[in-house]
Amino acid sequence: MQAIILTAGEGQRLRPFTANKPKSMIKVANKPILEFIVESLRQSGINDVVMVVGYKKERIMNHFGDGKDFGVKIRYVTQTQQLGTAHALKQAKDLAAEEFIVIPGDNIIDHQTLSKVNEPFTILYKRLPEVSKYGVLFLRNNHVARIVEKPEVQEGGLANTGIYCLDRTIFDEIGDETSLVAVINDLINKGYTFKAEEAEKWLDVVYPWDILKLNDLSMDFRGKKISGKVESGVTIIGDVIVGEGTVIRGNTYIYGPVIIGEQCRIGPNCVIFPSTSIGDSSTIESLSYIENCVIGEGVRIGAGSHLKNSVVDNGTSIEAGFKAISGESEMTICDEWHCIEAGAFIGEGAKIAAGVVAKPCSTIGNYVKIAELKVISGIIPDNSVVL
Repeated sequence: MQAIILTAGEGQRLRPFTANKPKSMIKVANKPILEFIVESLRQSGINDVVMVVGYKKERIMNHFGDGKDFGVKIRYVTQTQQLGTAHALKQAKDLAAEEFIVIPGDNIIDHQTLSKVNEPFTILYKRLPEVSKYGVLFLRNNHVARIVEKPEVQEGGLANTGIYCLDRTIFDEIGDETSLVAVINDLINKGYTFKAEEAEKWLDVVYPWDILKLNDLSMDFRGKKISGKVESGVTIIGDVIVGEGTVIRGNTYIYGPVIIGEQCRIGPNCVIFPSTSIGDSSTIESLSYIENCVIGEGVRIGAGSHLKNSVVDNGTSIEAGFKAISGESEMTICDEWHCIEAGAFIGEGAKIAAGVVAKPCSTIGNYVKIAELKVISGIIPDNSVVL
């Protein structure tokens, strides 16, 4: 079996985290989302991978190369304009096998579930309480009767994951159609039978707060793996990974699941609570509190800071006393209104001075500079200066 991964999209609704990388290269649990997909494919016995790339494709190609380091063979095709899923799949026609799995590059899926998608024509769904942002499957005798794409009113609880097993017949049906769902509905109307299989572990990333959900879902390891130096007085409870060259200083308290990368400096007297990942070469200074956060690489968080339910991208520097207040607030993303509970979403290379307070759901763009003792709310665009 072959896998064709559709990973050409930008992810506008994930700004600021997709300004410099495709959404599939956002890291959760210290690895790009796309790497989890490749690992699941390999574990399910699929070693032949075609990636349809486009936006910032060099970030993907430089990371994965020919796939040898990841135990698979990877070939690439380019979708120069992001015109839809059917158009993206069409770009892979010349490399496609007789049968193949189509999988989006922006979700987490376990290999046991992938093993269910093993014959044409199969569609994978996930039963969710709220499915308005997905296509919705309607079944008849465990076969797909139709797919309703992102209904305004929720019509069912079976979300289309966008994961399909198909064969080369699909290329004869695409024509000028850009939506793969539309092509599949046409095939169903022509009498093709699509089997439905339910996913166990699956989640995709659409909005910034989804990064936190994927990070939590990805922390499925067990036990402790401490490769760095842990000073006396440190308490480590639960499932925790500490990378090589990292130093955990005295009286720090870590309650897993937590992943800390290589060459980090943590503490002293810090508290790191569950579902937190900290990227390589990052520093968390003394008396700081971090809970349910995704911290990128090369990040510095100053002494006495407090972050909860927050995402901080690579290379951001935060001075002492920063507070990311977690709570419920309204967010508008691409003309969509959401009421969510979160802390702060901070892009790459931001510089935040001492004593800054970010209200719930604040979004601080890439390379923003914020002067000391400011109170931040709403969206601060990339490259802004707050004085």
